[in-house]
Amino acid sequence: MNFIERTDHNNRQRLVLCYEDIGEGQPIVFIHGWPSNHLMWEPQLNFFVDQGYRCIAYDRRGFGMSSRPSHGYDYDNLTDDLHELIVQLNLYDVILIGFSMGGGEVARYFTRYNGDRISRVVLLGSVTPYLLKTEDNPDGLDKKVFSSMIEAIQADRPAFLEGFFNDFFGVNLVNKPVSKAMLEYQRSLALMASSLASQQCVRSFSETDFSADMGRINVPTLIIHGDADKIVPEDISANLTSAMINDNQFILYAGAPHGFFLTHKERLNNDIQQFLNSSL
Repeated sequence: MNFIERTDHNNRQRLVLCYEDIGEGQPIVFIHGWPSNHLMWEPQLNFFVDQGYRCIAYDRRGFGMSSRPSHGYDYDNLTDDLHELIVQLNLYDVILIGFSMGGGEVARYFTRYNGDRISRVVLLGSVTPYLLKTEDNPDGLDKKVFSSMIEAIQADRPAFLEGFFNDFFGVNLVNKPVSKAMLEYQRSLALMASSLASQQCVRSFSETDFSADMGRINVPTLIIHGDADKIVPEDISANLTSAMINDNQFILYAGAPHGFFLTHKERLNNDIQQFLNSSL
């Protein structure tokens, strides 16, 4: 593993961010979803390194092997972490790929840094533009959905994750798109996270309105979502996101759950590769 250090100027704390950096060529930076870490990207890293890309995947603060501060999990700080990684690694012409919660950092990057050094964007099962039900967002999810998640994490995090990942990958009595061993592995990645970070990030990805960020994305964008997503329903996320970004291609995977980066990995990798080739 590799590490960068940065100072969180808002909170005056020193952070270490863990990342994997493999391959050569145009850089792709992968931003993982909640509550996992950069190791979730294994199917994509293997594929895109073989396609001639330099692949960088990092652990968000509080997750994987990165620092676990007690605070600072708002999207401005998280996006500053992403920018610091890009700057310290001297990356240009970057392709940003964000999954689920990671779509928030991608969107906010265009507001905070005007898309500096970014050439293309891929949003996968993204939480954008706004998940929470409010007077201005009546079709969002009730706040009780997210407060119940936090309460369940506090009560018994391993038990919560067992049920969560069943929904995440669309596992039920008749449908088993991933093996039992894979489910256990994915849960183990989530258990590496700080419990505190896991809770605070639920608030961040549910309560942050990215609507204003969407219009600032000014590079070719690929949006992919599953129509069987029980974690981030496409009617309140991808459908709206695609209407807010000028230059985008939207692909909806029939029958795909939230975790389609794994259940539909071959199709996903090929669709991203086709998008990157067509955007040159």
